[in-house]
Amino acid sequence: MKITVEVNVRAPIENVWQTYTTPSDIVHWNAASDDWHTTQASVDLRAGGVFSSRMEAKDGSFGFDFAGTYTNVIPNRLIEYAFGDRQVTVEFTEKPGGVAVKIMFDPETTHSLEQQQEGWQAILDNFARYVEGQK
Repeated sequence: MKITVEVNVRAPIENVWQTYTTPSDIVHWNAASDDWHTTQASVDLRAGGVFSSRMEAKDGSFGFDFAGTYTNVIPNRLIEYAFGDRQVTVEFTEKPGGVAVKIMFDPETTHSLEQQQEGWQAILDNFARYVEGQK
């Protein structure tokens, strides 16, 4: 079973794609809550390329690297990647007035499905606010 989160971003597809895949932008939006942040990010956006985002609590109490390997990339349309034994699909669909960004991912077993959905949705909502604020 996959968990799905989605957001509509009021911006051109090129801006949405660029902001989602550029390390200097990722560090601004990639957090589920105000007490976390991404301190660094790297992206090699191609099938077989790797990515990593260093996520840390702002108080320094905890941090981890969210990293994986891209398995499929279709510019302005699709990103698929694997991290550990989990798979993620990110779809970008142009709609009137913007872009729907939909993420489908394999859940892990430590946190409830609801917690995982809420966390990923919060990050995606931050992404949309960040992109829309760049106009």
